[in-house]
Amino acid sequence: MFGKNGPTFFELLQQALTSTTRGYDLLAPKFDATPFRTPDFVLEPALAVVAPIDSALDVCCGTGAALRLLHPLCRQRLTGLDFSPGMLRQAERNLASAPGDAPIELLEGDALQMTFQSEFDVVTCFGALGHILPRDERTFIRRIYAALRPGGRFIFVTAPHPPLLSPAHLISRTFNGIMRVRNLLIHPPFIMYYLTFLLPEIAHLLEEEGFTVEILPDRIPAPFRRYRIIIATRRP
Repeated sequence: MFGKNGPTFFELLQQALTSTTRGYDLLAPKFDATPFRTPDFVLEPALAVVAPIDSALDVCCGTGAALRLLHPLCRQRLTGLDFSPGMLRQAERNLASAPGDAPIELLEGDALQMTFQSEFDVVTCFGALGHILPRDERTFIRRIYAALRPGGRFIFVTAPHPPLLSPAHLISRTFNGIMRVRNLLIHPPFIMYYLTFLLPEIAHLLEEEGFTVEILPDRIPAPFRRYRIIIATRRP
């Protein structure tokens, strides 16, 4: 993270003391050199379940890692949505030579306020679900449902709850506690929490909101072997 191409500790501190959007604007030029970028060995097996389709939407697309892999699979339209103008500018640069023929549109916007209506065969979201507060999860899922055509699929990765005394659980709880204190003391808030969108709760919520849920284990290698690929299909 603190290598030649990544942000320095002081750059990360500056970003953490701003708003979520401004923080990602500042991080964007170096984001792909951080561990915050979802690695290809997670994205590739998740997107291997996608056959050629007419259209796809990547929500919270960041610098375009998933869009690059989706582009050859889309025949007509590929859309990326993100709330950070800086991340979208970096995505535009990263995708300039991406293989594929479909037009790519990069839109600035809030995932909780999407207005797409039955427009996409596939919607994806990777590495950004920690920005969705628990109170907003149902709204987020409803926006995804509305964006999909009947039979369309929402694809993402998540994991079951880690054991209570595991390092993953303790580190995540500590990080979340620090972020909550930060957001009490400093405004605007920086929204990023771990242990969100976990199984089995998120599968139940998806089913309540009109999806059929398929969970694919053992597709992602170490150190993310606990992660599952979720395919949530919109029922008619």
